[in-house]
Amino acid sequence: SLTSATKELDDLMESLTTMKTRSIRNSKSASAQKDQQDIPNSLMGGLQSDLNKQGINVESKGMCAGCHRMIVGQILTALDQSWHPQHFTCAECGSSLASKTFYEWESKPYCEKDYFDLFAPKCAGCNESITTECLTAMDQKWHPEHFICTICKKPLVDEKFHVVDDKPYCSNCFNELHAPNCNACNKKITEEFVSALNCQWHPECFVCMECKKPFIDGVFMNYEGLPYCKLHYYTKIGSICCHCEEPIAGRCIIVAKRKYHPEHFLCSFCQKQLSKGTFKERSDKPYCVPCYAKLF
Repeated sequence: SLTSATKELDDLMESLTTMKTRSIRNSKSASAQKDQQDIPNSLMGGLQSDLNKQGINVESKGMCAGCHRMIVGQILTALDQSWHPQHFTCAECGSSLASKTFYEWESKPYCEKDYFDLFAPKCAGCNESITTECLTAMDQKWHPEHFICTICKKPLVDEKFHVVDDKPYCSNCFNELHAPNCNACNKKITEEFVSALNCQWHPECFVCMECKKPFIDGVFMNYEGLPYCKLHYYTKIGSICCHCEEPIAGRCIIVAKRKYHPEHFLCSFCQKQLSKGTFKERSDKPYCVPCYAKLF
């Protein structure tokens, strides 16, 4: 057949080219090299002429990218180069790619197995090559079916997940194992939280421990590790003015274990401001000296 004939022709041309190369290499003199070179050239030229007369085209079709010899029979074109079909092989294992799907890497052909083994990303779950759909998460590549919760094995594709020690967790397992407890109600915190006093709190639980009112302005006072509003903090530490019942944050006057803002230490009758050393007391109430003398 024409196919087998062209293959035999390729083999013959390859043999003649090899013979030509070896003859030239082994010859010692320039004239001997020329004579040796003329022998295969003459054979090849005569063979070409005879075959052309019989209607068989033996014109060179280019150089094979595999063996770097000319192609006169069957030709395979791939990767923008010409090849003898038998020389178009996998760059790794050498298997024929003439009638197979092949993949290219840096202008070299590879069979499917070697291409994916060598160049495809590896799944962080099974460490096997990813040849189809690939999922990227946690700066790693995964088969979608292998990106699962570390505990319950629930698929995490298109799901919210959490990472602890480079391991993925679904929300339920993460909350069960790693979510902090609210310092007020001791229940798990699964969404927004307040971090204060070295603890975590549900936003609705972070309130004054006495009046249960939220801290609108964000200001709170720490008493024994718990948050209080200003009023109840100073109440806890016993620093409330006996006159106005407001907290005393600065200077104060203490009389009979009672505390006053300096401006609120007044005569109980005339309401004039008193000095600590010039007042009289009756029934736990302070009086200026004139009022005390007038009344009592």
